[in-house]
Amino acid sequence: MQPQYQMGYDRAITVFSPDGRLYQVEYAREAVKRGTTAVGIKCREGVVLIVDKRVTSRLLEASSIEKIFLIDEHIGVASSGLVGDARALVDRARVESQINRVSYDEQIDVEALAKKLCDHMQTYTQFGGARPYGTALLIAGISDGEFRLFETDPSGTLLEYKATGIGIGRTAVMKVFEEEYSPEASVRESITLGLKALHDATEGKFDVNTVEIGIIELENPTFRKMSKEEVASFVEQSG
Repeated sequence: MQPQYQMGYDRAITVFSPDGRLYQVEYAREAVKRGTTAVGIKCREGVVLIVDKRVTSRLLEASSIEKIFLIDEHIGVASSGLVGDARALVDRARVESQINRVSYDEQIDVEALAKKLCDHMQTYTQFGGARPYGTALLIAGISDGEFRLFETDPSGTLLEYKATGIGIGRTAVMKVFEEEYSPEASVRESITLGLKALHDATEGKFDVNTVEIGIIELENPTFRKMSKEEVASFVEQSG
């Protein structure tokens, strides 16, 4: 049973409730909170993205679950929430990156791309006949020699973090990061910290088949996903 004051105010995206809330946007945020956990960590040598793929059946091919995406050579994203919505945003981000290359003959700035995506997401909170994106993204990359890590949400809000998490395990992840994060850590130390945070968030229910890691490093400023063998070596250490 919905509260009396809420009845009618969650029917359309364009209607504010008397207390200034857009319920459809809040519902979209709930979809993200129920998604799998993804973490991002910025360190002196690079940026790391780690996701829990949550393989729910032994019949499922774990490789078919994609939560980390390459946008351009220097940018990657991790998603939580509705995967279909995330793929639509990833496709848009890839197009924006290529438009920038064709127009200006240079890589798109990480912050500029993040703002373009958030502007697009925000329009879906403003007009009728559509719904907000039910996904959040962690956008990691390098621009002008500086590593950047941004978090988006369904409202179109953009925030930059040193380390953050999205999805169902965000609270547990942020607790670990608040206590143990160091901006001077190496990439290896950051991956170990990220896996520890993911371990706490999933209560230890992860293995090499359910974890995906993406990195971009100073010595190799190209975003890439780690191989299963590389992931296994880190998971075994953290286990």
